[in-house]
Amino acid sequence: MKQHIEHIKYPTFAIDVGYGNTKSAWALGSEIKMNMFPSLAPLAANTALNDFGGGVFKGRNVITVEVDGARYEVGPGVEFSGAHVNTGRALAEDFTTSANYAALLGGALYYAGAREVERLVLGLPVHNTQKYAAHLKDRFAGAHDFGWGNVHIGSVLPLPQPLGTLISYIQQSGKAYDPDNAYLVIDVGYFTTDWVVARGYTVHDTRSGGVPGGAARIHQQVASLITADRGETVDGIERIDKAIREAKPLVYFGQNLDVGPYLAEAMALTHQPVKEIQSRVGRTDDLRAIILTGGGAQLYAPAIRAAFPLNVIHMMEAPCFANVRGFYTIGAAQQATRTA
Repeated sequence: MKQHIEHIKYPTFAIDVGYGNTKSAWALGSEIKMNMFPSLAPLAANTALNDFGGGVFKGRNVITVEVDGARYEVGPGVEFSGAHVNTGRALAEDFTTSANYAALLGGALYYAGAREVERLVLGLPVHNTQKYAAHLKDRFAGAHDFGWGNVHIGSVLPLPQPLGTLISYIQQSGKAYDPDNAYLVIDVGYFTTDWVVARGYTVHDTRSGGVPGGAARIHQQVASLITADRGETVDGIERIDKAIREAKPLVYFGQNLDVGPYLAEAMALTHQPVKEIQSRVGRTDDLRAIILTGGGAQLYAPAIRAAFPLNVIHMMEAPCFANVRGFYTIGAAQQATRTA
C-alpha cells in the first residue's frame, strides 16, 4: 500500500530519538504539537495479514520507512512481544549512527507531514554530544527519501538532552525562575542518565555529565530475577516496562504475574548512577533546585531524593516531552533571530 504524506514546510522541527521513545515537537499555528511512539524499528513484514480480514481486524498504526535499501516498521502500533521477533531496539552507545535511528527519525517526520524542515533540532546524551554532533549534522542535512518522496532538511542543531528540559522548566516557571543561582537537571532516560548544572543560560561543564544506566537497566534486572525465580526466560523487556508503567500484572505463560517484588529488588541498581551524579556535581548547597525529568524519572526518584535530602526537587510535568519541547523553543528562537 502506497504511503501518503502531506507536503508541509516547517521552519523548525524538533525530534528526540531516545532509546525508549521517539518524541517530536512542531508548531501548528499558535499551538505546539507533540507526538511520541516507541523507539522500535524492526524490519518490515512482507505481508499485512490484518488487511485480509474483511474489515473485522483492525490494522496497526505503523508505517514503513526505507533506509539504505532496507524497510523498517515504526509507529505507535509497532509489535514488541514475542521471543522470535527482532524488535529493532538498539541499546548501544553508537545508536545515533544506526539505521534504526534514521528510520525512527523518518517516522517522526512522516507523522507530522513534514516534507521540508529549515532547522531540525536533535537531542544527544550528554556524554555523547561531542562525539556524535558532527555526525548528525552531516547525516541528516540535505535531501532524503524514506519511501514516500523527497524530504529536505536545511540544517541540523544537535543539543545535549537535559538542556531541553531546562528551557521547558524556565518557560513553565516564568518569573519564579532564578537566573542568578544554579539548577541541576537530571534526565533519566531509557538507556542513559544525563545531568547538567546551569546558572541562567550558562552550563557548568565540569559538573555535568552522563552515564549508561536508565530505565532499561531496571527492566532487564526484573527480567533476570523472574527468570531465576521461575526457571523460564522472560524475553522482551518492553512488556515489563509496560506492566510497571501501567501498574498491571505481567502475563507470564497465561498467568498474571505481579512484578512488584522483583521491581523492589531491582531498584538497588538505581544507586550507582546517582552516586556518579553526586561525585560529579559535588556540594549542592548552591543549587536553587533539582529538576527531575525523563521517562525513567519515577524509577530513580527515590534514590535521588535519598541522595539529595536537603535540596528542593521538582518533577517535570509530562517528563517524556520536556526535552523535545525545549528543543523546539531553542530552534525556533534561533530561526527568529536569523530571519529578523
